[in-house]
Amino acid sequence: MNTITLNVKPVKLTDEEFYQLCQVNEAWRLELTAKGELLIMPPLGGKSGKREARLISKLWVWNEQTNLGVVFSSSTVFRLPNGGKRSPDAAWVKLEKWNNLSEEDQEKFPPLCPDFIIELRSRTDKLEDLQEKMLEYLDAGLCLGWLINPQQQQVEIYRQNQPKEIISLPTNLSGEDVLSGFILDIPII
Repeated sequence: MNTITLNVKPVKLTDEEFYQLCQVNEAWRLELTAKGELLIMPPLGGKSGKREARLISKLWVWNEQTNLGVVFSSSTVFRLPNGGKRSPDAAWVKLEKWNNLSEEDQEKFPPLCPDFIIELRSRTDKLEDLQEKMLEYLDAGLCLGWLINPQQQQVEIYRQNQPKEIISLPTNLSGEDVLSGFILDIPII
């Protein structure tokens, strides 16, 4: 099954309406782009789920040691400043930024852009859609993002005010100054 895209821009869902839509359709993975497109995404297969779990666990272990922020799974929807409601495969937010949110904002869909995200391309994902998503994150304030593309054995690195960098797998990725000391070894996957 592929992602289904519905143009709902004329409807203009409020943050609360989108939240309620997700709550009553909890079996579906829903996102809303900044352009007003509702995305209905299929569940992950075994290989993608295994890869995603590995990435989140590596990020979580680093964060447990540093206690610099909060790690989120792909089930978390972020309300981006540019209007998108997006769920990266793995995300990290600086602790101070997270702690500045109200209890309600922490409980529902946090109104912020993560400082760091990982998107992992599954076999049903269109590369162009994920690249557009990465640009949407950058527009919303993302500091560092990795788009891992097993199909082409490469990683695209996105940074504020810099051109996209593409590197081949296997590689070691550095969290740079965003995730100080975080190194992710990515074998050929």
